[in-house]
Amino acid sequence: MSFDNVEKLPASEDILYRTSSNDKSGKEEDAEAGSDTRSIHSQRSGQSTVADAHDVENADDVLARTVTPKKPIVKVSRAERRGLFARFSLTAEVTDPYDYKDSTKWVITFVVAIAAAAAPVGSAIILPTLDDVANSLHTDPTTTNLSVALYMLSMAIFPLWWSTFSETAGRRTVYLTSFTMFIVFSVLSAISHSISMLITVRLFAGGAAASVQAVGAGTIADIWESRERGRAMGIFYLGPLCGPLLAPIVGGILGQAWNWRATQWALVIYGVLTWLLVFFGLPETLKATKDVVADTVTDTAPSTVGSDRPPLSRTSTREVIQKRSRKYLTVARMLLVDPLSVILYLRFMPVLLTVYYSAVTFGSLYVLNISIQYTFERQPYDYATIIIGLLYLPNSFGYILASLIGGRWMDWIMKREAIKTNRVDERGKLIFRPEDRMRENAWLGALMYPCALIWYGWTVQKGVFWLAPIIANFFYGFGSMIIFAMSTTMLTEFMPRRSSSGVALNNLCRNILSCVGAVVGAPLIAAIGNGWLFTILGLWALSSASVIWAMKRYGPGWRENMDRQLG
Repeated sequence: MSFDNVEKLPASEDILYRTSSNDKSGKEEDAEAGSDTRSIHSQRSGQSTVADAHDVENADDVLARTVTPKKPIVKVSRAERRGLFARFSLTAEVTDPYDYKDSTKWVITFVVAIAAAAAPVGSAIILPTLDDVANSLHTDPTTTNLSVALYMLSMAIFPLWWSTFSETAGRRTVYLTSFTMFIVFSVLSAISHSISMLITVRLFAGGAAASVQAVGAGTIADIWESRERGRAMGIFYLGPLCGPLLAPIVGGILGQAWNWRATQWALVIYGVLTWLLVFFGLPETLKATKDVVADTVTDTAPSTVGSDRPPLSRTSTREVIQKRSRKYLTVARMLLVDPLSVILYLRFMPVLLTVYYSAVTFGSLYVLNISIQYTFERQPYDYATIIIGLLYLPNSFGYILASLIGGRWMDWIMKREAIKTNRVDERGKLIFRPEDRMRENAWLGALMYPCALIWYGWTVQKGVFWLAPIIANFFYGFGSMIIFAMSTTMLTEFMPRRSSSGVALNNLCRNILSCVGAVVGAPLIAAIGNGWLFTILGLWALSSASVIWAMKRYGPGWRENMDRQLG
């Protein structure tokens, strides 16, 4: 497998800053629209440009110079819009998504966040009714848990393909296609007559809905510039993180009122409503590129320019076969090889460490989810299904609070670090670096959520009053949300040309750990108890915080080396 596949994909201007059109002159006027921007971590920006006293008088002056007037919005006509049924979108497609008004950007962010919640909602809504599933389909709890574990595994693998398709077919087409599949497989889940059928169709339902978890982050990077992206990413992550914590409440209510099948019909309704939101509210945001397959075939086809062949001479059968073979091989490479090529990014330390830390954090989340369901339905608590669903709420409150302040805090830290080191370009614009996002905010989250895990584990182990472990879950939600939002935003900036693929890689690693956690969670609780299980998880998470130190110490050098290798 060649790494060339990664480098040759079309670049999308995810991490670029636009300069004022009034500043363009001379050679800049001859450049294309994308050349008046500056990457926050391009090879040229690897060396900090230190401003003199005249350039940097104070922090406010530098910040003021980073805000430039936006160009007039250029809308694309309905006939020329891209994506499935694009002419029906109520939000017009524009030539440069950065030019959308902030209100429009927030609407798009809201739609994508709602869509991104579908996959985790599907994994969690069935949790309070797992015993009902086992009784209804005449199976054991371990086999029933596979309907959750394999669902998580599909959420890990399928986004690799969805993200690759989105870089060529566009975001909107992937959203509409995947949610059509999600609706169909959710219907099949609701009418399943055996545990094997339920596990199989839920696997495909999870893979279909998981498209937005990777592609959605790409959409956020399409429309928000780096200085604002942290806050937007925090809001976007409310969907995938609050979904699995609110879903058990709904699942508990539906399971108590009807049965487990009602939870799957609820997913059908959610899928239909989300499909309509995307259909009418989400334009194509990916920067327009050429037809990759057609370009490849054209580039590799033998040239007849300057040959002695008569203009009307026939093409030989051999040439026709060669041309068609090249086209089929190109399509096969795009479908089979390109999605897997993103795994090669793990050879770069900034990507590897960021993905690892996110995966450890996310894996602990699903062990915690299994523990809540397993522990509170047994003595000494012995709570009803609906009450167990309500116990997931404190985590959600922690997520919401962290997303409201964590993203803005992260953006502020990145600006502060650029000002502190006087990193500005020749136009006086701040040069931002992804690793600057990992500062005191990361240390707060890295200490808070492991301690909360240990707190939760021993309080439920000793049968302490329910309020004590639930308060711990609030702090777990707050601390882990800081890590989730930070790692996702950094990955879109480390991999600006393939932002969706970077997030898909993150999903692959973290959902594999989540799958393992969902499978082994209940047996480990039965074997060693909540106390020791969450002590082990907490200590593992604390030791993993060394990633923050490593990124601060070695991150700039690793990133510059990565930029050089990727060109």
